[in-house]
Amino acid sequence: MKSSSTNGLLAQQNYLIPITPRPELCFLRGEGHYLFDQHDKRYLDWIQGWAVNTLGHSAEVMQQALIKQSAQLINPSPAFYNQPMLTLAERLCEHSRFDQVFFTNSGAEANEGAIKLARKWGQKHKQGAYKIITFDHSFHGRTLATMSATGKAAFTPLFEPKVSGFTKVAYNDLAATAAAIDEQTVAIMLELIQGEAGVIPADAEFVAGLDALCKQHNVLLIVDEVQTGIGRTGSLFAYQQYQAQPHIMTLGKGLGGGVPIAAMLIDKAVSCFDYGDQGGTYNGNPLVCAVSAAVLGEVLTEGFLAQVNRVSDYFCQQLASLADTFALGATRGKGLLLAINTAEVSAPRIVELAREAGLLLNAPREDTLRFMPALTLTENEVDEGIAILTQVLRALTEE
Repeated sequence: MKSSSTNGLLAQQNYLIPITPRPELCFLRGEGHYLFDQHDKRYLDWIQGWAVNTLGHSAEVMQQALIKQSAQLINPSPAFYNQPMLTLAERLCEHSRFDQVFFTNSGAEANEGAIKLARKWGQKHKQGAYKIITFDHSFHGRTLATMSATGKAAFTPLFEPKVSGFTKVAYNDLAATAAAIDEQTVAIMLELIQGEAGVIPADAEFVAGLDALCKQHNVLLIVDEVQTGIGRTGSLFAYQQYQAQPHIMTLGKGLGGGVPIAAMLIDKAVSCFDYGDQGGTYNGNPLVCAVSAAVLGEVLTEGFLAQVNRVSDYFCQQLASLADTFALGATRGKGLLLAINTAEVSAPRIVELAREAGLLLNAPREDTLRFMPALTLTENEVDEGIAILTQVLRALTEE
């Protein structure tokens, strides 16, 4: 029998399939905005599970929902209704423009469902139209179909042949999108902020134009809000800040606050799955739905989103000051999905030194830092993180 050696973490990591470089850290606990590693070193976490931990690590309301629901019912099978599933679906529809919900376990699975639904609708209502327009530098997931939809250049040579029928055009280019529409086009699918591309927001005119194009050509508009949904951009959903009426919206990440749940929300007019077309063993199970309902309840509390926007304004001010001091580029994004251009300074190097100093950051690009803190971030924690960033940038500029 194989067993771990006395090297502990270093030996045990060999049992995992390597899919990404990871530092020699093992986080053992989290409290709010902080993580603690195997040496009990504390880190201010501005990654938060990749924009997942809406309320921070191990929020009390989530703990209580898990404890209560786990003692009642965990999974009766997706062939039956359960109360948390029904409650969560109703609440999501009440606070959005959508009528129906399909729950999944991940954002990629929700996007896969959106692709399937759009193509089924095209078969039934648009003479078999199946093509979906997506955008350069987009990211929609890591299933074969969602990788095919993604506009990330690194994905292009992988796992060929991928799923056909996706037309890529330039983001924020309405003329290119209009030119790409043909009789076989069934949908346009986009992120309202391209996260993996470096936090690039869609222009208001672009989104309004897409909405008009969809109406003109009888094409569905799909918004991928896996990263932007549930308060991340300062409104409950990012589409609410645009002049658009999407037919389909996908959610993930912040919907569960850390537990694995995602969702596809749809206008009832495009609801056309036949029995057996869609499903999933764990989809809509009461355990994760109960936690998600607790998270959503907090986000919908009076004053919560106003506080997100206040802290966002303060965060942006501090980043602008940092940029002035160290000759960095512009800050972009909305709410608490922000990024700053690091100009000539290596963003991955900043991430490395910040981690050593006790701050967790993400660099989606060589010249970009992305900030995805919990939505409960305070100005004091902004100050703490900016102080560490200042220390790191000063050390790098003095090298």
